[in-house]
Amino acid sequence: MLSVIVPAFNEEAMIAAAASRISSVLDAANIDFELIFVDDGSRDATWAQIRAAAEENSRVRGLHFSRNFGKEPAMFAGLEAVRGDCAVVLDCDLQHPPEKIPEMYALWEQGFEVIEGKKSSRGKESLAHKASAGLFYKMISKSAGFDMEDASDFKLMDRKVVDALNGLQERGVFFRALSFWVGFKSTEVEYEVQERTAGESKWSLRKLIKYAITNVTSFTSAPLHIVTVLGVIMLIASIVLGIVALVQKIAGAALGGFTTVILLQLFTGSIVMISIGIIGYYIARIYEEVKGRPRYIVSETCGKE
Repeated sequence: MLSVIVPAFNEEAMIAAAASRISSVLDAANIDFELIFVDDGSRDATWAQIRAAAEENSRVRGLHFSRNFGKEPAMFAGLEAVRGDCAVVLDCDLQHPPEKIPEMYALWEQGFEVIEGKKSSRGKESLAHKASAGLFYKMISKSAGFDMEDASDFKLMDRKVVDALNGLQERGVFFRALSFWVGFKSTEVEYEVQERTAGESKWSLRKLIKYAITNVTSFTSAPLHIVTVLGVIMLIASIVLGIVALVQKIAGAALGGFTTVILLQLFTGSIVMISIGIIGYYIARIYEEVKGRPRYIVSETCGKE
């Protein structure tokens, strides 16, 4: 059986459409499945729509969070709830085309354990969004050692991969990267990002920046190495300026005055504060992990137990 995990946040307009389209595609392909909607503490009628879908279709199940915990916890809640031999994750807005699932499923039957959905195009995005997304994935790819530039959350995984991900104990998780990190035999399926048919994107620029920072720091220590690089830059600058000062002293030339001192102080202070900020963020992440709180809290469920 295939388990389909669909995280949802304020997607009341898309629940019925997603349930209908996914079911139609999998029924046409003669694939036995269950459909798991995870309501990430929505403030609209998303949960009511999920309950209605579960009453209409016995293969639909729902999990409702006590509050908004985020997309990553929602995906892992779905992974922990699956009953199938394999599982696929896709967005509720159907920008991940369900029509690609049978192709992924066929590759799984051939022995592949992770089938990655690779974007052939990113759809309609602003130039700034494309550039920032490209920079983010280049950083992750460089630090992690595998190519994630066209990666997405849309992927199908064998049960053993799901179990491996569920076995990870960290609270701050980055599903897109961890599914690469666990390894296993993988392949790719290209897809085009579809346009949303109802509702609107829940991602603002502020949320995207926060999402990027959180996931980079949860998955890699690369930003900490920036502190070392900045320290080396300061050392080189100090050596160069020291040599210049000594040469001027020996030659009897006038040394740079107040302006030079102020600029050096500003430069040094900026480097120090940036470094403290990076280190402080990692200490905060350690604090979150040490507290050991759960990734999410499920307040209600629906569907066939």
